[in-house]
Amino acid sequence: MKFKEIINKIFLIEIFKGLFLTLRMLFSKSVTIQYPFERRKVYDGFRGRHALVRDPFTENDKCIGCMRCSTVCPSRCIYIKREKRENKMVVTDYIIDASRCIYCAYCVESCPVCALVLTEDYEYSSYTRKELIFNKEQLLKNWDEFASKWKDDFYFNKFWQPPGINPSRWPKTKREQKPIPLRRVVEIKKEGLNESSN
Repeated sequence: MKFKEIINKIFLIEIFKGLFLTLRMLFSKSVTIQYPFERRKVYDGFRGRHALVRDPFTENDKCIGCMRCSTVCPSRCIYIKREKRENKMVVTDYIIDASRCIYCAYCVESCPVCALVLTEDYEYSSYTRKELIFNKEQLLKNWDEFASKWKDDFYFNKFWQPPGINPSRWPKTKREQKPIPLRRVVEIKKEGLNESSN
Protein backbone atom coordinates (compact mmCIF):
# COMPACT_ATOMS: atom_id res chain seq x y z
CA MET A 1 0.00 0.00 0.00
CA LYS A 2 1.33 3.40 -1.02
CA PHE A 3 1.88 6.28 1.40
CA LYS A 4 -0.77 8.42 -0.36
CA GLU A 5 -3.41 5.68 0.03
CA ILE A 6 -2.58 5.33 3.75
CA ILE A 7 -2.99 9.10 4.29
CA ASN A 8 -6.34 9.04 2.41
CA LYS A 9 -7.63 6.20 4.62
CA ILE A 10 -6.47 7.75 7.90
CA PHE A 11 -7.79 11.25 7.28
CA LEU A 12 -10.93 10.15 5.32
CA ILE A 13 -10.02 12.44 2.40
CA GLU A 14 -12.52 10.85 -0.03
CA ILE A 15 -15.42 11.27 2.43
CA PHE A 16 -14.59 14.95 2.96
CA LYS A 17 -14.41 15.47 -0.81
CA GLY A 18 -17.90 13.99 -1.14
CA LEU A 19 -19.25 16.15 1.71
CA PHE A 20 -17.69 19.27 0.17
CA LEU A 21 -19.33 18.47 -3.18
CA THR A 22 -22.71 18.00 -1.45
CA LEU A 23 -22.31 21.31 0.39
CA ARG A 24 -21.36 23.12 -2.82
CA MET A 25 -24.41 21.73 -4.68
CA LEU A 26 -26.68 22.66 -1.76
CA PHE A 27 -26.11 26.38 -2.42
CA SER A 28 -26.01 26.25 -6.23
CA LYS A 29 -28.96 27.16 -8.46
CA SER A 30 -31.53 24.38 -8.90
CA VAL A 31 -31.81 22.74 -12.34
CA THR A 32 -35.17 21.13 -11.62
CA ILE A 33 -38.07 22.34 -13.74
CA GLN A 34 -41.34 22.65 -11.80
CA TYR A 35 -43.58 20.75 -14.22
CA PRO A 36 -46.47 21.40 -15.08
CA PHE A 37 -46.04 25.09 -14.13
CA GLU A 38 -42.78 25.33 -16.06
CA ARG A 39 -42.21 23.56 -19.36
CA ARG A 40 -39.09 22.97 -21.40
CA LYS A 41 -39.08 24.01 -25.02
CA VAL A 42 -39.95 21.03 -27.21
CA TYR A 43 -37.72 21.01 -30.27
CA ASP A 44 -38.80 20.05 -33.78
CA GLY A 45 -38.53 16.34 -34.33
CA PHE A 46 -39.22 15.40 -30.71
CA ARG A 47 -40.58 11.84 -30.66
CA GLY A 48 -43.88 11.94 -28.82
CA ARG A 49 -47.41 10.64 -29.35
CA HIS A 50 -48.08 8.65 -32.53
CA ALA A 51 -50.41 9.97 -35.22
CA LEU A 52 -51.51 9.16 -38.74
CA VAL A 53 -51.24 12.25 -40.92
CA ARG A 54 -54.58 13.43 -42.29
CA ASP A 55 -54.48 14.65 -45.88
CA PRO A 56 -55.85 18.23 -45.69
CA PHE A 57 -57.63 17.91 -49.04
CA THR A 58 -59.21 14.42 -48.85
CA GLU A 59 -59.63 14.37 -45.02
CA ASN A 60 -58.39 10.72 -45.08
CA ASP A 61 -55.15 9.25 -43.83
CA LYS A 62 -52.24 9.02 -46.28
CA CYS A 63 -51.33 5.39 -45.48
CA ILE A 64 -51.06 3.09 -48.52
CA GLY A 65 -50.65 -0.16 -46.57
CA CYS A 66 -47.12 -0.97 -47.77
CA MET A 67 -46.29 -2.58 -44.38
CA ARG A 68 -42.81 -1.00 -44.24
CA CYS A 69 -43.43 0.51 -40.79
CA SER A 70 -44.50 -2.79 -39.22
CA THR A 71 -41.61 -4.61 -40.93
CA VAL A 72 -38.91 -2.20 -39.71
CA CYS A 73 -40.31 -1.80 -36.16
CA PRO A 74 -37.81 -3.41 -33.71
CA SER A 75 -40.36 -3.76 -30.90
CA ARG A 76 -43.13 -5.16 -33.17
CA CYS A 77 -45.76 -2.74 -31.87
CA ILE A 78 -47.43 -1.90 -35.21
CA TYR A 79 -50.25 -4.07 -36.56
CA ILE A 80 -51.85 -3.37 -39.91
CA LYS A 81 -55.01 -4.94 -41.29
CA ARG A 82 -55.58 -4.49 -45.01
CA GLU A 83 -57.65 -5.93 -47.78
CA LYS A 84 -57.83 -5.69 -51.54
CA ARG A 85 -60.74 -3.71 -52.99
CA GLU A 86 -61.10 -3.05 -56.72
CA ASN A 87 -57.44 -3.98 -57.43
CA LYS A 88 -56.28 -1.56 -54.72
CA MET A 89 -54.89 -2.31 -51.27
CA VAL A 90 -56.96 -0.59 -48.56
CA VAL A 91 -55.93 -0.28 -44.91
CA THR A 92 -58.91 -1.32 -42.77
CA ASP A 93 -57.19 -0.88 -39.42
CA TYR A 94 -53.87 0.46 -38.17
CA ILE A 95 -52.93 -0.30 -34.56
CA ILE A 96 -49.94 0.95 -32.56
CA ASP A 97 -49.23 -0.30 -29.04
CA ALA A 98 -47.52 2.79 -27.57
CA SER A 99 -46.68 0.91 -24.35
CA ARG A 100 -44.30 -1.31 -26.34
CA CYS A 101 -42.87 1.41 -28.59
CA ILE A 102 -39.24 2.47 -28.05
CA TYR A 103 -39.69 5.76 -30.01
CA CYS A 104 -36.87 5.08 -32.46
CA ALA A 105 -38.84 6.69 -35.35
CA TYR A 106 -37.78 3.97 -37.82
CA CYS A 107 -41.43 3.71 -38.85
CA VAL A 108 -41.55 7.42 -39.68
CA GLU A 109 -38.28 7.27 -41.64
CA SER A 110 -39.29 4.20 -43.64
CA CYS A 111 -42.78 5.40 -44.64
CA PRO A 112 -42.62 6.25 -48.38
CA VAL A 113 -45.60 8.63 -48.26
CA CYS A 114 -44.92 10.35 -44.90
CA ALA A 115 -48.19 9.03 -43.47
CA LEU A 116 -46.96 8.42 -39.94
CA VAL A 117 -45.47 10.81 -37.42
CA LEU A 118 -44.28 10.88 -33.84
CA THR A 119 -45.70 14.26 -32.88
CA GLU A 120 -44.10 16.71 -30.49
CA ASP A 121 -46.94 16.01 -27.99
CA TYR A 122 -45.68 14.19 -24.88
CA GLU A 123 -48.54 14.72 -22.41
CA TYR A 124 -50.59 11.56 -22.81
CA SER A 125 -50.04 9.43 -19.73
CA SER A 126 -52.63 6.82 -18.83
CA TYR A 127 -53.61 4.56 -15.95
CA THR A 128 -54.51 1.64 -18.20
CA ARG A 129 -52.57 -0.05 -20.98
CA LYS A 130 -55.69 -0.17 -23.15
CA GLU A 131 -55.63 3.62 -23.54
CA LEU A 132 -52.10 3.41 -24.96
CA ILE A 133 -53.17 1.14 -27.81
CA PHE A 134 -54.12 3.46 -30.66
CA ASN A 135 -56.32 2.29 -33.54
CA LYS A 136 -56.72 4.08 -36.87
CA GLU A 137 -59.45 6.45 -35.63
CA GLN A 138 -57.49 7.31 -32.50
CA LEU A 139 -54.32 7.93 -34.52
CA LEU A 140 -56.20 10.35 -36.79
CA LYS A 141 -57.70 12.01 -33.71
CA ASN A 142 -54.15 12.35 -32.28
CA TRP A 143 -53.17 14.18 -35.48
CA ASP A 144 -56.18 16.51 -35.28
CA GLU A 145 -55.41 17.37 -31.64
CA PHE A 146 -51.75 17.97 -32.43
CA ALA A 147 -52.57 20.08 -35.52
CA SER A 148 -54.96 22.26 -33.51
CA LYS A 149 -52.21 23.03 -30.95
CA TRP A 150 -49.36 23.59 -33.44
CA LYS A 151 -48.36 27.24 -33.53
CA ASP A 152 -47.51 27.43 -37.26
CA ASP A 153 -49.80 27.04 -40.27
CA PHE A 154 -47.61 24.29 -41.73
CA TYR A 155 -45.93 21.20 -40.29
CA PHE A 156 -42.95 19.18 -41.49
CA ASN A 157 -41.36 16.39 -39.44
CA LYS A 158 -37.59 16.08 -39.71
CA PHE A 159 -37.77 12.26 -39.86
CA TRP A 160 -39.78 12.35 -43.10
CA GLN A 161 -36.56 13.21 -44.94
CA PRO A 162 -33.85 11.85 -42.63
CA PRO A 163 -30.42 13.51 -42.81
CA GLY A 164 -27.44 11.41 -43.83
CA ILE A 165 -29.27 9.57 -46.60
CA ASN A 166 -28.79 10.51 -50.21
CA PRO A 167 -32.13 12.04 -51.35
CA SER A 168 -31.88 10.18 -54.66
CA ARG A 169 -32.44 6.96 -52.67
CA TRP A 170 -35.75 8.19 -51.21
CA PRO A 171 -39.02 7.24 -52.93
CA LYS A 172 -40.43 9.94 -55.21
CA THR A 173 -43.26 10.78 -52.77
CA LYS A 174 -40.74 11.28 -49.96
CA ARG A 175 -38.55 13.54 -52.12
CA GLU A 176 -41.56 15.65 -53.10
CA GLN A 177 -43.05 15.87 -49.60
CA LYS A 178 -43.75 19.48 -48.69
CA PRO A 179 -44.84 20.93 -45.33
CA ILE A 180 -48.43 19.94 -44.57
CA PRO A 181 -50.96 22.76 -44.15
CA LEU A 182 -52.73 22.54 -40.79
CA ARG A 183 -55.45 25.13 -41.30
CA ARG A 184 -58.91 24.17 -42.40
CA VAL A 185 -59.23 22.75 -45.91
CA VAL A 186 -61.79 25.40 -46.87
CA GLU A 187 -59.27 28.18 -46.20
CA ILE A 188 -56.59 26.37 -48.20
CA LYS A 189 -58.89 25.89 -51.17
CA LYS A 190 -59.98 29.55 -51.02
CA GLU A 191 -56.34 30.67 -51.07
CA GLY A 192 -55.69 28.40 -54.04
CA LEU A 193 -58.65 29.92 -55.92
CA ASN A 194 -57.53 33.47 -55.09
CA GLU A 195 -54.00 32.78 -56.34
CA SER A 196 -55.24 31.24 -59.59
CA SER A 197 -57.61 34.18 -60.27
CA ASN A 198 -54.79 36.76 -59.75
